[in-house]
Amino acid sequence: MSRTPAESRPDTGPPTAIRRAGLVVALEGVVAVGIAIVLAVHGATGADESFISSYGTAGWFAILGAGVVAGGVALLTGRRWGRAIAVVAQILLIPVAFALLTDSGQPWLGAPLLVVVVIVLGLLFSPKSVRWLADDYAPDAPEVTDTPDPDLRDPDLSDPDGADRR
Repeated sequence: MSRTPAESRPDTGPPTAIRRAGLVVALEGVVAVGIAIVLAVHGATGADESFISSYGTAGWFAILGAGVVAGGVALLTGRRWGRAIAVVAQILLIPVAFALLTDSGQPWLGAPLLVVVVIVLGLLFSPKSVRWLADDYAPDAPEVTDTPDPDLRDPDLSDPDGADRR
């Protein structure tokens, strides 16, 4: 049985940027699950007038938080599908951060949240992270190097005597 180039290559795991983003995303999910617990306890003590307000919101936070935790753990363990969950979670947190900065008047919460979102998105879209993600889709593609192959030069950019006009 022959092996494809992707199977013969050693798996080095995800880059450090992906692991760091996975850790932060997992922590974001843990915070959401923690909020769900607080809301459920708040509703159980009768502090809220509406049943659906506490328990419904707690259920929503628990489901989304569990999904975000799963995405963060997936990134930590080198599973590429976790990146989609992490990106969507960060995009959904941007309006939350701006609402905290402006409408809610809580910039001490909104500013750090916005900084975390920008950092995580930067980690998820760093060049090494993108190369790691793309490696799954083009496992047999040749390695890109900075030195151009002289056989692949554009003939229109070269003089007939071989001098390069770039």
